[in-house]
Amino acid sequence: MVGARPQFIKAAMVSRALRSRDGVREVLVHTGQHYDAAMSAVFFEELKIPQPDYNLEVGSASHGAQTGRMLADLERVIQAERPQWVVVHGDTNSTLAGTLAAAKLHMRVAHVEAGLRSFNRAMPEEVNRVVADHVSDVLFAPTDIAEANLKAEGIAPQKIVRTGDVMLDAFQFYSALIADKPLPAGVDPSTPYVLATVHRAENTDDPARLRAILDALLAVAKQVPLVFPIHPRTRKAIEQLGRQEHIAAQLRLLPPVGYLDMLNLERHAAVIATDSGGVQKEAYFSGVPCVTLRTETEWVELVECGANTLVSPDDSQAMAQTICKRVGQRVATGSLYGDGRAGARIVDYLLASAK
Repeated sequence: MVGARPQFIKAAMVSRALRSRDGVREVLVHTGQHYDAAMSAVFFEELKIPQPDYNLEVGSASHGAQTGRMLADLERVIQAERPQWVVVHGDTNSTLAGTLAAAKLHMRVAHVEAGLRSFNRAMPEEVNRVVADHVSDVLFAPTDIAEANLKAEGIAPQKIVRTGDVMLDAFQFYSALIADKPLPAGVDPSTPYVLATVHRAENTDDPARLRAILDALLAVAKQVPLVFPIHPRTRKAIEQLGRQEHIAAQLRLLPPVGYLDMLNLERHAAVIATDSGGVQKEAYFSGVPCVTLRTETEWVELVECGANTLVSPDDSQAMAQTICKRVGQRVATGSLYGDGRAGARIVDYLLASAK
């Protein structure tokens, strides 16, 4: 079950592992939480994900309205299909709705990427994670810290399976396909550049915070070229601030890019500035330093090993200084996220536990 851009990447590896096994039927449900072609269709195409068996086309709405629509539609799908497992990924509203719909129908739920905690309940993703973890029947934890978080919350150890991270699977598999791929829109890999992404609601929906982030990026761009693939939510918020022309004149704006183009931009960047959880890890996989425009992260091991630096998105000067300081530093990669076989381990467990 998928609904948003980060989930497509995770699901691609689990789906690939499922399709490699004989006698297994996968029913793929897309809630339509992300529906724009650049945020959805391109991922199915380039990641070779099967077309969804169901597309609920829920679209955008408030958290409650969106989740409610998903719940009603997913209940009908689950009742019709009666699967042996309902697999949910990550921490979006689609994750929450899929977990609740399955649990209320007494269907077994498996949560991929379980146990992450930012310990900030103001983040809707944090609420989704916690609820999904405490309702699911099996919890596929990507890291030692995620496993420890689950145990600390009293979840039975026999429900927790340490798998590694499916995003490392995806990075390793798809990186081999882009060795000679040019960078999008003529970005020059021989010129050091900062890669920035901003999309979280707590950053884009707060005008003062968004102004601070934009001021920081503009300050950085005076010293190092800055490439900014811009999320639809972020573009709309910038337009509401009336700053789109100024931003476009100073930064290298790109439309939303697909997964392969994003990997390519990440591996050639001098530093990555982001508020995305997935991009933090992809920076690490690429050996590129990351500056996270948040005061907390669910991927705390990246901060502890020095690969990632947190900085308040309310402090434009601190953001700019931190980003510029980290330009060109290399990051030593290791085995924090497993060995690239998380998808296979997940499928092994699901099939061994099938009724």
